[in-house]
Order: sequence, then C-alpha cells, then structure tokens
Amino acid sequence: MKHFFIFVLAVVAISCGSTRVDYDYDEQIDFSQYQTYNFMPEMDSGLSQLDLKRLMDATDAVMQAKGFTKSQTPDVLINIIAEEYEDVQRNSVGVGIGGGSYGGGVSVGAGIPLGGNKNHQTITLDLVDAQKDILVWQAVSDSNIKVGTNPQERVTHYTKIAQKIFEKFPPEE
Repeated sequence: MKHFFIFVLAVVAISCGSTRVDYDYDEQIDFSQYQTYNFMPEMDSGLSQLDLKRLMDATDAVMQAKGFTKSQTPDVLINIIAEEYEDVQRNSVGVGIGGGSYGGGVSVGAGIPLGGNKNHQTITLDLVDAQKDILVWQAVSDSNIKVGTNPQERVTHYTKIAQKIFEKFPPEE
C-alpha cells in the first residue's frame, strides 16, 4: 500500500506541470518550400499585450533557431489564439464518524476535496500559407498556468510553450 501511495503522488506531481500538444498538418504540402515567416497583422489572440509579446518573442527565437527568417513578405503567417479555463476538481475523500449501541446511533460525515481547481491555457498556433491563404500546419497546446506569476515566470512559461509547440515542426516527410 505504501508503494502505491508513492506511485500515485509521483504521477500527480509529473502530470501537474505537463504541456500536451496535438499537431495537424496538410500532408500534401512540401514544407521545405517555406523559408520565411511573420505574424498575422491583425490577431485577436485572447492574450494580454504583454503575454502576446512574450509568446511572439519566444516563437521568433524558436523559428530562427530552426533556420527560418522573419520577413515582411513571408512564406507563412503565424496566428495565435489562446483561451483560459478553470478545471474544477471533482475528487474528494469522505471521512465519517459513527457510533451507536443497541439500535441507536449517531454519525457525522464530511467530504474533503483533493487538490484545488486548476487554471489551464489552450494555445492554438496556426501556420497559414501566405500566398494561397490556406492553413498548412496547426498545433494546439494545453497546459496548467499558475495564477499570480511574476513577469520572468511568464517569460519562462511562454518560452517552454513555444519550444514544445514547434518540437515537431516542420513535419518529417
């Protein structure tokens, strides 16, 4: 039983900080044709201006590390859409006290919630062919986000998100 409890704690600890990313792309596209990028001129990202700038700066760093160049006449345009939601925890532990004798009894019960509500952030990043105006690649990330973080923690968060999102870009042929 002790080992099971330790295992459960380890799984919970690992899953709390994880970022999951799902990818989709057009298999007919030759991604080697894309050398330049820029961001959509009019983005309604759902992020604050500060967080959008942090994510765009992190995206710039990752794209440039992958050999892409930011251009005013790009091959692909990047669009960012973010949503935040609260995941309500429904797990609880019941505690009860009971007693009685000879047909009479008293009992008290209570439910103690396990963990608290968690804030999540979903970021959808679209790459659109600038000439054809078609979506060619998409990544959707879902991660926990801490409330009340300082600016440096937010830079770190968005840097990790950008690295994870572009981990499998461009897709291998």
